[in-house]
Order: sequence, then C-alpha cells, then structure tokens
Amino acid sequence: MLVYLRLLKESFGFAMNALRNNKLRTLLSLLGVTIGIFSIIAVLAAVDSLDKKIKKDLSSLDKNTIYLMRFSFGPSEIPQWKREQFPDVKYDEYEYLKSSMNDLDQMAYQFFVGRESLKFESESVSDVNIVPVSHEFIEIQGLEFEKGRFYNESESNSGAPVIVLGFDIAKSLFGESEPIGKNIRLYGQRFTVIGMLKKQGEGMFGDSNDTSAFIPVNFLRRLYGDNNDALTPVILVKPDKGVDMDAFKAELAQKLRNYRGMKIDEIDNFFINVLSGFTDLLDGIISAMRGGGILISVFSFLVGGFGVANIMFVSVKERTNLIGIQKSLGAKNRFILFQFLFEAIILCVIGGAIGLLIVWLLSLLLTSVLDFEFVLSFWNILIGSGLSIVVGVISGILPAISASKLDPVEAIRTGM
Repeated sequence: MLVYLRLLKESFGFAMNALRNNKLRTLLSLLGVTIGIFSIIAVLAAVDSLDKKIKKDLSSLDKNTIYLMRFSFGPSEIPQWKREQFPDVKYDEYEYLKSSMNDLDQMAYQFFVGRESLKFESESVSDVNIVPVSHEFIEIQGLEFEKGRFYNESESNSGAPVIVLGFDIAKSLFGESEPIGKNIRLYGQRFTVIGMLKKQGEGMFGDSNDTSAFIPVNFLRRLYGDNNDALTPVILVKPDKGVDMDAFKAELAQKLRNYRGMKIDEIDNFFINVLSGFTDLLDGIISAMRGGGILISVFSFLVGGFGVANIMFVSVKERTNLIGIQKSLGAKNRFILFQFLFEAIILCVIGGAIGLLIVWLLSLLLTSVLDFEFVLSFWNILIGSGLSIVVGVISGILPAISASKLDPVEAIRTGM
C-alpha cells in the first residue's frame, strides 16, 4: 500500500513538472478536458436547476388536478379544424358537475384573459396578469398571503368588485403603504383590495403570481357575458386523494356528454387535461435536454482525451532513459504502468477541477443576476470528478502500457 502511495506522489510530481516545464502545451491539451467537464456539468446543473424550479412551482398543485376545456395541453389526433369547432365549457356545466361528481375535492371556474392595467390614484401598473376565477381556486392552488384574504363564496357568486393582488403589483401601486381596503381601477370599474400574496418569484415560464391579480369570475361574466371570444373558460377539477383517475375521468366525461346531449357515436368535444400528463411531458423534455447536452459534451471529451494522450506519449519519450534505469533497478512493469496512468489521471482531474470551478463561479453569477437559483449539486460535482478520472484512464492507458513494455537496455541506450 505504501508503495502505491509513493507511486501516486511521484506521479503527482511528474504531472506538476509537466505543467511547469511545458506550460503552453500542457494547458492547451487540458483545455479539452476543462471544456468537456464545463459543458457537461453546466448542462446537468442547468437542467437540474430547471427541474427543481418546475417542481417547486408545481408543488402547490395536486398532480391529479384536471383542466377541463376545449383545448388540449398536448398533441391530439383530432384535426385542428374539428377542434376549433368545439364549444367552450360553460358556467352552468361547472355548477352541474360540481353538484353531481363523485370523489370530488374541489372544482373551480376560471377565465384565461389578456393582460390589463391597474390604477391607484396617480400610480398605475401595466401588463398585469388578470385571473378571474371562482372562490374554490385557493383550495386548488394553495395561495399564501402576506396580508388579507381571498374572496369568499358569497363574494364569488355575486361577482363582488374585490381583488387580490400579487406581491409585485401591490408594491408597485402602494409601496410600503397598507393596500388592504384601498380602491383601485380595472376594466373601468372600482375594486376593493382585500388580499396581498406572499412573494413567489418568477415561474417556470416567466409567469408568476407576483404579477397577477385575482378577481371573482362572475364579475367578468356580468360585465362581458359568457360568449366573449376574448375569454377562454376552463373548469379546474381536483379529485379526492387516492381516487382511481381513469374511473374519475370516465365519469367526468360521461356526465359532461350527457349534459350536452351528445350521441354515443360522437367524439368528445372537450379535453380532460391532467396536470400529471403535463408534468410527464416536461420530464420528457428535460430528459431530452439532458441527453442532448451530454452528447454534445462527449465531443469535447474526445478532444481533451486525445490531448492528454499526446502529452503522455511525449512524456514517455522524454523519460525513456529514466524508465530504463528504473527497470534495471528492479521496477516491475506494473509499477511503470501505474506511474504513467496516475499521471494522466492527475492531469485530467486538474482540468476537470478547473471546469467545475468555472461552473461554480458561473452559477453564483447567474443566481445573483437572475431571479433563478442555479444549483451545482454535490452529485454533479461527483459526476464531473468521476468523468475526469475515466478520461484520464482511457487517455493514459496506451502510453502507460507502451512505457511498461519498454526493454530496459534499449530504453537506457535510446535515452543516452
């Protein structure tokens, strides 16, 4: 064991000597390993950070949450022209399904609408994401409040002019002043602020509750009616925990078909979009991004491996005389092989460490500049270190074998 520790120490010394004596040649050769480690770990760290962000943003939602609407979240076999003829879900359908569905936890009715401006006295905020939705929404999404509350069932059903503001919107309009009870203007109407949400941060698609405002859906129904093309209605459905989702979806589809008076041979003119299907789609995209990044990084590893192998062949040639002397004094082939193999591994670990350092510094920079936590996990550091060792073994094995097989007499004679 002590022999191999001494061997490792000598190999480290030879590696450092190569860096000192041939700085440019060695650094250029290690550049490939550095770029390779940087590329693959940067991709893994970015994808892992994105995955963590998505899971955090969706953590408040049950994966079995259903979005019942005329549009599909994913690809559909139904032709587009036929999908465009599908009717919107109606408020009376929401009321019927809510009262008749089994194994139902919560159900809400929401409009997807455009962005609007909010005004308070001389202050105004534009590009606000307006969320007209019924009172059950808070039980489905689990909003957290800095101040105030969400509107209740009575306010929701009557379409009361009350509003809940996202953190950034409230700060833009009121600064450090108390927002609760203040009156603001939206759609040319006066709304009373009853709630302010906690700071959330930017969402996975750039959206966020921080820049949103929530109002009773019935206020907008009363203002614009149910047949406005600018409004896209959706029914949010949260089943009871542990429910058989296939049976639940089948019951939901059958009840809506019956309510719409559809014939047996007619296809469903609505889509039951389950959030878990959407998250599975995102997981597939993330896996593809991870695989593509790794594939691209492999080419950098190849370049780096050839570079290190070139250094090691040159090192064998330069130390031929020393190899011959070591062998003549009794050094075994295994000793010589490990000496050069350890040297190649050490060189690659140095290159990999530089790459990891760059990724770490970049993660700190991006986290401080962007509203996004860029994480370099311990697992990714282990992957980077392990890959450096693997590249060192692969690129150093042939030069090490050639050095170990040198004839001592010929080696001494060649080196003289």
